Amino acid sequence: MGRHRRISRLPRTTLASRAALAAGALVPTIASVGSAHAATPQAAICTSDQPGLADKLSEDINAALDGSTATTAISLHDRTTNTTCTLDADRTFDSASTVKVTVLGTLLWDAQKDGRALTQEEKDRVTAMITKSDNDATTALWKQLGADKINGFLQAAGMTDTVLDGEGHWGLTQITANDEEKLLNLVTHANPVLSEDSRGYILKLTSEVIPSQRWGTPAGAPGDAQVHVKNGWLERATNGWRVHSLGAFTGGDHDYTITVLSQDNATMDDGIANIEGVARAVHRDLNAPAPSAR
Repeated sequence: MGRHRRISRLPRTTLASRAALAAGALVPTIASVGSAHAATPQAAICTSDQPGLADKLSEDINAALDGSTATTAISLHDRTTNTTCTLDADRTFDSASTVKVTVLGTLLWDAQKDGRALTQEEKDRVTAMITKSDNDATTALWKQLGADKINGFLQAAGMTDTVLDGEGHWGLTQITANDEEKLLNLVTHANPVLSEDSRGYILKLTSEVIPSQRWGTPAGAPGDAQVHVKNGWLERATNGWRVHSLGAFTGGDHDYTITVLSQDNATMDDGIANIEGVARAVHRDLNAPAPSAR
């Protein structure tokens, strides 16, 4: 007999400073794009092969978001327990700087096809783009690659809901939590899109993000986990602060990824607090001792 997957649903709470710093996104600040419609109640869904884990995660994620006025989307996958959770994971958001992982993936994918190594200039730019979220480096790489190559990578990666901004603003790329989870899966597991060397390079850079930008999904991560993170933040005239965090946790017995996207945050700090509340709940539940058989 196969194992039964436990599915848990919960009501989704309607989710309603710092300066933008150098790592926000190169975008106009007054236009409104993305999810302009009001959030409607959804149901978060968790499934797991570990008894009781889906219910526990659902309960704790809901509790972490209780009282928030932000609009939040979540997608996570723990391969050790075959656990997934999603909350409004197909809703679109302005990417802000999270798109920089896609830029790096595209560059490496394109270099693979040409059978070449990155130039020193490219290495310098991607290091600044990922570890310090440098916007100038991102813009240079974005222009170098062009929309056709970036869209080619998105197609190869199966990120079918990710849409580039028509005017070329990389920070206004429309993303979903589910698509970002697809990207994190490519980075953390063998696949025909990114080679082992390419995946290792992305993991190395995302593990070397400067301390001031290591907030978000790493909050509450176990001490023996290798933490990989890329965040994004952007304030616009409509939908307030967009605050996002992509995290991958590897090493030892850890093999899981977490994407949390949000908007309608009153401040950047509010967005960080919401993401970190979810992250702490997820890390705690995924790393709790499994219940003993009776």
